Amino acid sequence: MQARPQIYAQSEPRSVSDPSDLVVNRKHNGVTIAVADKNPIVRAGLFDYIARDERFAVREMVASGAEFISACERQKIDVGVIGWGLPDMTGGDVLRAIKRRNLPTRVIIYTGDFSPAVLREAVKSGAWGVTSKADDPSVLIDAIACVQQGRMSIPFVDISSLMSDPLENLTVREKELLRALANGWTNEQIATRIGISRNTVKYHLKNLYEKIGANNRAMAVAMFLSAGPERF
Repeated sequence: MQARPQIYAQSEPRSVSDPSDLVVNRKHNGVTIAVADKNPIVRAGLFDYIARDERFAVREMVASGAEFISACERQKIDVGVIGWGLPDMTGGDVLRAIKRRNLPTRVIIYTGDFSPAVLREAVKSGAWGVTSKADDPSVLIDAIACVQQGRMSIPFVDISSLMSDPLENLTVREKELLRALANGWTNEQIATRIGISRNTVKYHLKNLYEKIGANNRAMAVAMFLSAGPERF
């Protein structure tokens, strides 16, 4: 049986089900890492996998965005690995907070939601990397090493399309639908107001979601409110 790498320091994790019990190595001089994810099993798995690489020292394992930001303020964190949907905020909120505070931490988004909308917001908000939870863990390790060296690690996409405004080229009808969603109208109310069938409303909404990269009604409304309703 191979010995555990020295990165585990003085003791091993007491429980993989509760990452708050994980013993992080405070004395290691390698690249310092902080992890934030709402799922305790994911946190434990990330700790175990990242800590095996002697280049990295896992300093913090937290569940929320606020805890992650606080950890980055308290100590030097070179690279942060965070989930997109945290209990108290999104990954985009964390990225913007890191930028406002001028913290040097470079953040990688580690997400199960690999939609164009998430990629777009992550890149625009300052993420250094984006990796999928569906990928082999080695992809995340490579991303951490890449980001630490000052290189971005983003999936092969048209970056210019991610930086553009997805609401910019909506038709008059699509803008009308988006306003109706934001006002809380049901499909039946939209159909009555516009004078089309409910099935036609569903068809138009499906096309609208695909066009702006929204997964559902709530995300479409959030994008509308974020862009500023006065634009419509």
